[in-house]
Amino acid sequence: MVNFSKKLTKDQIPGWEEYYFNYKLLKARVKVYTEQTKEGNHDRRRVLKDFSKLLDDEIEKIVLFMIKQQGLIAARLEELGKRRAVLEDIPLVQEIAELKEDYRAVGLDLVRLLKFVDLNANAVRRILKKFDERLGYTFTDYFVRSRSNHPFSQLKQVFKHVGIGAVVGALSRNLGDLEEREGSYLNIYDENPLAIPKDPIIDMIKATADKLTNSTNFLRFLGQHALIAEPDDAAGTEEEHTAAAEEKYHYISLVLNLANTFLYMVNTYIVVPTADDYATSLGAAATVCGIIIGSMPVAQVFSSVYFSAWSNRSYFQPLLFSSVVLLLGNVMYATAYDFDSLAVLLVGRALCGMGSARAVNRRYISDCVPPRIRMQASAAFVSASALGMACGPAIAGLLQVNFKLYAFTINQETLPGWVMAFGWLAYLIWLWFSFEEPVLGDTYEEVHRQGSSAGSSSTRHLKHLLKQDAHGDNDQEEHLLKQDAHGDNDHEEETPIPAASAPSVVEAYRLLTPSVKVQLLIYFMLKFSMEILLSESSVVTSYYFGWTTGTVAIFLATLGLTVLPINAVVGTYISNMFEDRQILVASEIVLLAGVLLSFNVASTYTAAQYVCSALLTFVSAEVLEGVNLSLLSQVMPARLSRGTWNGGLLSTEAGTLARVAADGTITLAGYLGQGMLLNVTLLPSLLICVASIAATLSTYNSLFY
Repeated sequence: MVNFSKKLTKDQIPGWEEYYFNYKLLKARVKVYTEQTKEGNHDRRRVLKDFSKLLDDEIEKIVLFMIKQQGLIAARLEELGKRRAVLEDIPLVQEIAELKEDYRAVGLDLVRLLKFVDLNANAVRRILKKFDERLGYTFTDYFVRSRSNHPFSQLKQVFKHVGIGAVVGALSRNLGDLEEREGSYLNIYDENPLAIPKDPIIDMIKATADKLTNSTNFLRFLGQHALIAEPDDAAGTEEEHTAAAEEKYHYISLVLNLANTFLYMVNTYIVVPTADDYATSLGAAATVCGIIIGSMPVAQVFSSVYFSAWSNRSYFQPLLFSSVVLLLGNVMYATAYDFDSLAVLLVGRALCGMGSARAVNRRYISDCVPPRIRMQASAAFVSASALGMACGPAIAGLLQVNFKLYAFTINQETLPGWVMAFGWLAYLIWLWFSFEEPVLGDTYEEVHRQGSSAGSSSTRHLKHLLKQDAHGDNDQEEHLLKQDAHGDNDHEEETPIPAASAPSVVEAYRLLTPSVKVQLLIYFMLKFSMEILLSESSVVTSYYFGWTTGTVAIFLATLGLTVLPINAVVGTYISNMFEDRQILVASEIVLLAGVLLSFNVASTYTAAQYVCSALLTFVSAEVLEGVNLSLLSQVMPARLSRGTWNGGLLSTEAGTLARVAADGTITLAGYLGQGMLLNVTLLPSLLICVASIAATLSTYNSLFY
């Protein structure tokens, strides 16, 4: 197996080795600091100062070499420009062809330089993350804040590849000009530059530059919503991951997981337009719809945990259990009308929540789908969720009937339960005959126990070195590096120990850095705001505007249908123009504006004001969710990328708790009367939104990814 240190050495460009980031040196230093911390023998300020100096020295080395190479490339471009000028009056075909080849050679050297910067930027990110995880500091925030905003910032040179864009532009323009000599009369500054025949080297440069800037597209942006864990370097090579996933992959099984996601989201939102009417039919207040809708996420808080643990051993069994429980829950929901029992209805919805297998769906994509299509599968997971969210209210709007079938009443309130019951029955039959259980290897816990045993000798060796601290930290580090160079630590390098997964929720919480906590708070906030908007929509619109169930269903379906187009715009354009953290703050501010616009402060409250504020809130929350989960996946500690208490589960729990809190707020606010419902429920959304913006600004620099 190969860890990042080995990968860094393997991918280095021959002749440039001495100019790469010395990851091994800084990793050894982090080990020394970690052991000193355990023994209570370290000075925090000295540690930060020493490590900052090491980082500054390494980054300066990279930047100076990068500037030197840019200068060489610029000089070659200048020389080629002189040759091109000579051909202005006498465009000889042979000379033009040779000149194009020389430009391509410069382009290939530029690609090498971009890859050099990319590998070093990755090394800097990893060592900052490792330092914070091992020592429990917020060093990344301090280091980035103090360096990135400085007028002489060298960190920006690495992460933003300052100046390289001009070289790319020069290459593109000159190659385009040579194309013009061969018959084309367009250049890159024309209104339709896409019509220029593009040289393949330009595509190669652009692809490499996009990778360096973490540029994205719609598919990747959409996939980030799923928060699907990627295997870390310590778990093996990319080839090993690919081979293992290919062996487990079964297309129909993947489709069944996506269908489970779609049906569950339909099941969640199909009752929203009629929940208030169902409550009044059973003798309760209309605002009890908050409890009806919220009983599902309450149960999901617990089901997510046991489904996450269950998926360590099987995928088929939890999906089967999920289908059966959802089938029974929907039957109870539908028959509660004839039993005239609110308790039966609530138990039925709770059973539906107990059947939430979204943790299994995520885990299946992460573990059993090959890397070549994992992003597409993640995007399909998000699309299935969005489509289910839109289809639920739309289907409810079509179920406007009222008749008796034997002893059962079939109307707009009970029919959602019957429709979903038959849907889950059909899914259950399909699952039984078509799902293929993948071959599961060792559980994460077993792998960790094996890894801990394998790595114990190297740990004892490091402690022995620390006890011999007669000559200070530098001697320890030098000794470590010398022995590493001679192969004493080969066992650790060849069989890296996977970071142990968190054994409990308490340990998982302890691993959360301030940046992760803030991102989870943001996720809580956006889910709370969305749930308030969606769950109280039928009560609010019927009270203020007299909307019917069909009108509410159309309104909610329209909101759901905005998800994919908005993500397409953000993923294709906006995310390529701005940093994730900039989009994050802007989305929070727009969401705050949507919440403020929703308040009823005038004598009359119009449908136009409500619809505009709802669109503003919902769309900004959707944009915020994608960026939030993207950043969360980057700042999440490695130990939370696997096991039962993983990052995906924590984000799911944060969102589920937000929905529970929102639905509870609606029910409690209902006691004040429907006239007060809107403003009272919006007030917590406003306060949480303001708190999340303040928290984001406090950790803004730690989101430098």
